[in-house]
Amino acid sequence: MSSVVGPARPSGARHTEPRVTERRAGVLLPLFSLRSPRDWGVGDLGDLEPFCRWLRSAGHTVLQLLPIAEMGPYETSPYGALTAFALDPLYLDLDGVEDFAAAGGVGALSPGARLALDAARSTSGIAYAHVRHAKSEALAASFAHYEATEAASGSSREVAFAAFTDAEGWWLQEYVLFRALADLHGHQPWTTWEPPAREADTTGLDPLRPLLWRSCRYHAWVQWLLADQWAAARRGAAAAGIRLLGDMPFMVSGQSADVWARQSEFRLDATIGAPPDAFSQDGQDWGLPAMRWDLMADEGCAWWRARCRRAAALFDGVRLDHVIGYYRVYERPIAGTPFFHPADEGAQIALGERLLAVGREAGAGLDLVGEDLGSVPDVVRQSLQRLEIPGFRVLRWEHDWGTFRDPRSYPVRSVATTGTHDTSSLAAWWEDELEPDARAALAAVPVFAALGQHGDRLTPEVQAVLLEGLYAAASRLVVVPFMDAYGGRERINVPSTVADSNWTYRVPWTVDALLGENGAALAARLRDLAAGSGRLP
Repeated sequence: MSSVVGPARPSGARHTEPRVTERRAGVLLPLFSLRSPRDWGVGDLGDLEPFCRWLRSAGHTVLQLLPIAEMGPYETSPYGALTAFALDPLYLDLDGVEDFAAAGGVGALSPGARLALDAARSTSGIAYAHVRHAKSEALAASFAHYEATEAASGSSREVAFAAFTDAEGWWLQEYVLFRALADLHGHQPWTTWEPPAREADTTGLDPLRPLLWRSCRYHAWVQWLLADQWAAARRGAAAAGIRLLGDMPFMVSGQSADVWARQSEFRLDATIGAPPDAFSQDGQDWGLPAMRWDLMADEGCAWWRARCRRAAALFDGVRLDHVIGYYRVYERPIAGTPFFHPADEGAQIALGERLLAVGREAGAGLDLVGEDLGSVPDVVRQSLQRLEIPGFRVLRWEHDWGTFRDPRSYPVRSVATTGTHDTSSLAAWWEDELEPDARAALAAVPVFAALGQHGDRLTPEVQAVLLEGLYAAASRLVVVPFMDAYGGRERINVPSTVADSNWTYRVPWTVDALLGENGAALAARLRDLAAGSGRLP
């Protein structure tokens, strides 16, 4: 691990020699979970910089986010993106969009959009449909004002917008064309579109381009606003000394711009998933298309290179979701028997190491962290060690035959954590899931010995012992889900379920309250943890 645990660098700065002995601490918190008095029912980019200032006051210098790419219109999971490149308009801070205020602001919204905004703001979680309704109307009105003023006059802002579309055209052109076609087809699956739209035949689409032009321009304009706000948030994070660790999903949706534009590079007659195991008799089908890495290689791995290049422009490092997928995938043909591809272990290692090497090259300065949880073969973990790509050590899963491993024995090149976005909270794990003998086994580890003096409730004393033991880990980086920092019972997602509660977790305090007296006590406790474990910046 390099710069994620090294000194902060501003957006665009290149990679420097890593400070390999530095120990750091951070938190995992989705951007959508932040809260402020002026938000529209979801965390947005305006909340990021003040939260980073609070995080630094807590002695923590890494913020791990979940994916922020644009989700489909009816999607709520950040892992169900319709693009690997574009940011989600949900995260725009409309207070920072000058055209919105000039177009009349909230007062100019239609009654339906006002009702949606009120509903979004009044819910304790996230009402995605209401947020999208209100923000979509606000952005449409803002764009109309921009076109009538800035674009019509050729202003300096229009010049800046044109420069953005030129500089980012390597990913933006494909995305906006797909979005415009999706608008035209009422967001029906692209597989149902008529040719040449269905076939991504750009020449055949020429007759449609006058009809698509305004929609393409609108979606590019929204991405320009997002790019500007993200750059400001990134500068604020760097000024606070915070490194941003993003999350790169292993795959995008089959209904994404990426798959539409590169149909020959994906198997559309097969999906990927997981083989049968003790938890799933039939295995899992994730409904995602299978990559044809051999054909991608013929194109110089252009799509994979572009993904890493884009990630490096946004983040200091990324968590590689399902890192074993770069070595092998479990393909499930629509007609046929599921199988691992590649089947040969040697071919798997060669593929994974080639892809990860290409990723490092394309995303120069981007730190890679491998999500290596679950059934990962030893040869893959050995490969990651050779590549010096850190993996995760999740406290609740670090045990053998009833004996917990001492965090002080974790690999130095690793990320120690209490849980992930898919697990229950530390409080729920301790109180509801651990059997008495498991609590006793954990208390047998020297750094957790004080647990033997307590019962089965996550009291402040128990929470302190658990966190102090984890922060003592040999791992250079410790990251805890934010609810575990304050002992909450909320969770972000329950895997393999579809529920309104998934992906709707929001912080109990606004960023303003965190920076005030309400957040001072929590910041002090976290700062003490960082200081006591040699992780204070």
